[in-house]
Amino acid sequence: MAPRNVFPVLIVALIAIALLTALLSYNTIPGSVTTALPSSFTVNGKTFPITYTASTEPQREHGLMNTKITNTTIMLFAWPSAGTYSFWMYQTNSSLDIIWINANATSGTIVYEALQAPPCYNSASCAVYTPTSAANYALEARGGFAQSNGLEVGSILTFS
Repeated sequence: MAPRNVFPVLIVALIAIALLTALLSYNTIPGSVTTALPSSFTVNGKTFPITYTASTEPQREHGLMNTKITNTTIMLFAWPSAGTYSFWMYQTNSSLDIIWINANATSGTIVYEALQAPPCYNSASCAVYTPTSAANYALEARGGFAQSNGLEVGSILTFS
């Protein structure tokens, strides 16, 4: 019996692995963030864990609706590019601070805040909060969080 040439089989296997890797790493959800998101941020010498993240449109639309909000609840919203992304408070259980951040992978600057935004239970009359500057991240935390921790427009956050 003559030995088979394994070179064509090896080439086919490598191509198959490359295609499978590309398919698994390709995110098919439009508007989703494909980079790793931070799990905490530091500002004014204090570090805060991020308890929830929203990097796809369905996650961003749901936000903290019907979620128990505590003093340690912090949700990070992320978009693939900077824009003036709006929020509303429909079916939230607490007033929230919404903090828009123009960020890169390691740090960001607060560009706009909506503080103590009250909950709303009638979708027809909910206020809409829209920043005046473009941002690719936003944080939601219990109302009063920004003031009690010195977060204001121009503050620098570092992410980890």
